[in-house]
Amino acid sequence: MKSPIDDSPGYLKEPAGPAERSSGIVSAFRNIFLEVALLTLFTIHFFKEVFKPPYEFNELLKQSFLIGYKSLPLVSVTAFIMGLVMTIQSRPTMVKFGAESWLPAMVAVSTIREIGPVITALICAGRVGSGIGAELATMKVTEQIDAMMVSGINPFKYVVVTRIFAATLMIPLLAIFADVASLFGSFLANNLKGDVSFQLYFLQVFQGLTFTDVIPAVIKTFFFGFAIGLVGCYQGYNADEGTQGVGKAANSAVVMSSFVIFIIDMIAVQITSFFP
Repeated sequence: MKSPIDDSPGYLKEPAGPAERSSGIVSAFRNIFLEVALLTLFTIHFFKEVFKPPYEFNELLKQSFLIGYKSLPLVSVTAFIMGLVMTIQSRPTMVKFGAESWLPAMVAVSTIREIGPVITALICAGRVGSGIGAELATMKVTEQIDAMMVSGINPFKYVVVTRIFAATLMIPLLAIFADVASLFGSFLANNLKGDVSFQLYFLQVFQGLTFTDVIPAVIKTFFFGFAIGLVGCYQGYNADEGTQGVGKAANSAVVMSSFVIFIIDMIAVQITSFFP
């Protein structure tokens, strides 16, 4: 007689064999390549639509306000604390080696070249990327996008192009504000144990910086913003039907955009390493 336990799901399952494991790996790679292909087609569609009139300037200004101005307090406070903590943690080591005077230049170079842009992009990936993904997924689920098409409005241009373009423009500005806030936090932290004037501190900061530190860092923030807007719009615009699709789109937008940010940063570091 067969035991009832044998019929219950989840009990006494045999471990997956090599064939099942290999098929699972192949399926995972297939899904990754399919996602990359769909995202590439979505990007091509964006570049086709971005240059075609009519241009939605009012919606672009609105999205720039929501992405840039609304994210400024969070980015500024985070960057200020980051500069404060970095200086407090680095100062004892610099004092030990008698290199205390190099502290402003060290903090400035590390903040402007790498930490400021990446941290700002990750913050915006969490706030802006998830917001765009959830908003567009909600519009898709409630059939607002279909209603735009019926009323003669191009939903891709009105909804997608404006958000991607606004994110591309606003993330670099937020990164610049973050750099300034971080350096100001570093100045205050430096004055907790020492007595350095504002003019002297920033004179040392600018003496340690070159154009090869600033320009590549600003350029890559445009790619960060484009990636955040593109991934968020892609996940929301292609969300599954139902309320679960909204949460899935928001979560996928954050994870995928953060991953793309690290890839772009890795490529940017390799390119800038060729410059003197």
